[in-house]
Amino acid sequence: MEGKNGNMEAAIDQLLNVEKQMRFAGDVAGTKKAVTDILQLCFEDKDWKSLNEQIVNLAKKRGQLKQAVTAMVQQAMQYIDETPDLETRIELIKTLNSVSAGKIYVEIERARLIKKLAKIKEEQGLVAEAADLMQEVAVETFGAMAKTEKIAFILEQVRLCLDRQDYVRAQILSRKISPRVFDADTSKEKKKPKEGDNVVEEPPADIPSLLELKRIYYELMIRYYFHNNDYLEICRCYKAIYEIPSIRENPSQWIPVLRKICWYLILAPHDPMQSSLLNSTLEDKNLSEIPNFRLLLKQLVTMEVIQWTSLWNSYKDEFENEENMLGGSLGDKAAEDLRQRIIEHNILVVSKYYSRIALKRLAELLCLTVQEAEKHLSEMVVSKALVAKIDRPMGIICFQVAKDSNEILNSWAVNLEKLLDLVEKSCHQIHKETMVHKAALKV
Repeated sequence: MEGKNGNMEAAIDQLLNVEKQMRFAGDVAGTKKAVTDILQLCFEDKDWKSLNEQIVNLAKKRGQLKQAVTAMVQQAMQYIDETPDLETRIELIKTLNSVSAGKIYVEIERARLIKKLAKIKEEQGLVAEAADLMQEVAVETFGAMAKTEKIAFILEQVRLCLDRQDYVRAQILSRKISPRVFDADTSKEKKKPKEGDNVVEEPPADIPSLLELKRIYYELMIRYYFHNNDYLEICRCYKAIYEIPSIRENPSQWIPVLRKICWYLILAPHDPMQSSLLNSTLEDKNLSEIPNFRLLLKQLVTMEVIQWTSLWNSYKDEFENEENMLGGSLGDKAAEDLRQRIIEHNILVVSKYYSRIALKRLAELLCLTVQEAEKHLSEMVVSKALVAKIDRPMGIICFQVAKDSNEILNSWAVNLEKLLDLVEKSCHQIHKETMVHKAALKV
């Protein structure tokens, strides 16, 4: 064994001399071959301690060539999966990390190493440490990294932040990815880089395609918006997933997604965006495959009062079945919010048909107590969903049409014009009376 180690050390010493000569001579190819041969010798001998030492020593050599360091790091990265145990693997990754730190020409390799180390930390249950490691790297500044690899790296950062429930940082990181990037036409031929341009590296084989990354991105955004109960944004995310060609082609995949779109549309508060999405979803031909949901959306679009108890009895089983489908349950607050949306819909319907209505009658139409009806109406007025005034002593509600600033100014202008006309007519009448009186006196 000692003889074998002695032979290896002698071979390494010999190669180190060759490497020194090549380095001083500025021979890039020769230096690269010498350093990779040294690492190969250590690897073949399974001397991992010596391998780590040689990587550090070679990187610290005076005037070491950039190309040699790059080749050395790339060569050593191939040995990571061949390590005998986890401790050796972590040690090798840390050694390569320290060597590549601060060197722009091996920034991509460093990012990949940190991703490997973060994965190990996560498997050990240290999610916070894994997230901190990943956040050290700003891949969006790497010119030579492939677009898909950049997106995959940022999505991994977002996922780890969500796993540790750091929603603020998850949102900041997610904004580094523009949703428009997923709509790029990948079928176009890649242009050949011009002279002086950065050469973009090919992404590793394990990096998903752009459309697969789109799905992952929106699934992560659903997790983020789910935390805030932002139903409309969750619906828009499912809508984007629904538009992916691979999803549209498979009914077993698009039916659960379309169900989720319908549910979250109903749960979202009424506003122009929600109304637009509701109408566009109703026009979808695929909705005929799930007639219950088509009927439910039709009820919301139709200006008629919906009876909550009959609706809940009809759709309670569908609502609870969502737990076993894609994306899981709709959330703990969802049933309560659904009732709230139906009440809001009914109040809007009543405001369309009545200009004045008794509070007691409104409560009857909504199947609520007077206090509950007043509470829900007040909340809608505060959120500016409708304009209404309550005469509490009389128990009467007056619904008004919301006016914009131009209409208010126009009404003021008309009122002023009428007032001035009246003043002018009054002045004319006074003048006329005065003249008649004077003429009478003269006679």
